[in-house]
Amino acid sequence: MFSWSSSASPQTVLLLTRRGVADISCEIGELHTGQHRVAQGPEPQPDPAMPKPSAEPTISPPAPRTRPDVSGLESIRPLVSTVEETPEPIGTVVKGTIPPWIHGSFLRNGPGKFEFGENSYTHWFDGMAMMHRFCIKDGEVTYCSRFLRSDSYVKNSEKNRIVVSEFGTLAMPDPCKNIFARFFSRFQIPKTTDNASVNFVKYKGDYYVSTETNFMRMIDPQTLETKDKVDWSKFIAVNAATAHPHYDRDGTTYNMGNSYGKGGFFYNIIRVPLPKEKVERDEADLTGAEILCSIPASDSRRPSYYHSFAMSENYAVFIEQPIKLDLLKFMLYRIQGKSFHKVMSWDPSLETIFHVVDKRTGQNSKVTYYGKAMFTLHQINAFEDNGHLVMDMCCGDDGNVIGDFTVENLRRASGEELDKFYNGLCTNLPRRYVLPLNVNEQTPVHENLVTLPFCSAKAEKMPDGRVFCVHENLYDDDLVEFGGLEFPAINYNNYNTRKYRYYYGCGFGHVFSDSLLKMDVETKELKSWRYPGLYPSEPVFVPSPDATDEDDGVVMSVIITPREEKSTFLLVLDAKTFKELGRAEVPVNIPYGTHGVFSDSA
Repeated sequence: MFSWSSSASPQTVLLLTRRGVADISCEIGELHTGQHRVAQGPEPQPDPAMPKPSAEPTISPPAPRTRPDVSGLESIRPLVSTVEETPEPIGTVVKGTIPPWIHGSFLRNGPGKFEFGENSYTHWFDGMAMMHRFCIKDGEVTYCSRFLRSDSYVKNSEKNRIVVSEFGTLAMPDPCKNIFARFFSRFQIPKTTDNASVNFVKYKGDYYVSTETNFMRMIDPQTLETKDKVDWSKFIAVNAATAHPHYDRDGTTYNMGNSYGKGGFFYNIIRVPLPKEKVERDEADLTGAEILCSIPASDSRRPSYYHSFAMSENYAVFIEQPIKLDLLKFMLYRIQGKSFHKVMSWDPSLETIFHVVDKRTGQNSKVTYYGKAMFTLHQINAFEDNGHLVMDMCCGDDGNVIGDFTVENLRRASGEELDKFYNGLCTNLPRRYVLPLNVNEQTPVHENLVTLPFCSAKAEKMPDGRVFCVHENLYDDDLVEFGGLEFPAINYNNYNTRKYRYYYGCGFGHVFSDSLLKMDVETKELKSWRYPGLYPSEPVFVPSPDATDEDDGVVMSVIITPREEKSTFLLVLDAKTFKELGRAEVPVNIPYGTHGVFSDSA
């Protein structure tokens, strides 16, 4: 039994992030709660003649939807296997037509190495980052790839074993040490990983690869060479940042980070301005970065995990969801030699809180918006309309899914165990939440405050002043037959933070995505690209140079298969019709990856 007493001495608490841990000093006694009591006068007495408003919401969300169970899934083991890098560009075989107006680089990131010597990683997230570049010019395509030369990769390679801990894999003590040294090494602070295997991101015109620790690595987007190592904490007071920043049209970049101190645990909105003039350099430059707003956690002992955030033209929204990180459990697991991902827990008894921050002032809204427990990894879009903030995102009703993606589960042979694993996973589906922005003391309680004619989402003010929100489903029944939708994308350059009509994503009829989808948010009409044995990556939309409609352009995805060696191809679809225009076949194996971007300047 552990007691959180105010008399406890200062100790080091280890803060979990998806890719590792950061060490933060704090008073254990201050972890008692993330909420602060405020002295108030005597409570006003209710009028006995007036009926007391109900403390329970009068609106409810749509019934949860889940995909049907399946059987006979094929093994995807080859998609979670170590591959060789291709550092020098090689040609591809183009079939069909790659539109000649596409000029640039399709950059992808993801895990590509799962073993060092006799040591293997436990979780899919832990594999060493591998970067891919499809260079497209005049209808032709070349391909190259490199492992990120992170400190983690270099140290593991030198020792030929795993010496840097990752999200789901704890580095074991050096076997050459004596028994006492190995025992006491469990009490040492693990080094934070710089294995940036999640995404390509851009700050001040420079490209980086990013994960969810305080480290990024600057990258040459043409050669994929690893350059400067960046520590966020050297520029602003945060211990980590997401791999999903948002970009304003003026080039300003926004992101989410966290920090821990004597005041408790905070979620921070970060702003990085665009430089006044572009300067070519090999060193990272995040000067001018600032914390726009700090949001206190509702429970400093159990902060929430987050992977991304929502942003409209004037607001950033942090979604505090009930996937919790147990800091005390983490310290115990470190001593016991257990991996980090097991300190994450899903608590469906808790609410989901939407923290709305004004980007112009840095002020957190005085109105608390909340809804039933849900979890989200990826946002689709957010925009403002007639006094409402509309947020679209992919959501699930079971946040345990993150810890399930172990290498062992993903490498299961075809059969009952693989089917059981997939059927037990949460169905992620697109939802729309609408937050009414003009809520004050005069706003009536228990009335639907959403007045947008194109939305069925609802929100009502509660007697305690908070606003309870229920979502609208952004799909029809046919989407469920595709296993749900994740990895959403839009015409970001032209419609991010604006009212839009189309989004694209991956369908999940298998553990990994097995289809590409296009959804019309107005009609809920669905278009798809799906073929047995082919597994597409996250789609990326590229607008055509003479576009007049929102969906004038192409959708690109990297297609891999477990059925045949070296049968990868870059797929290019007409975004309007969702029909194949062409493909570029490349004779390499590529593991299933995470995220990527298209750059017309690389």
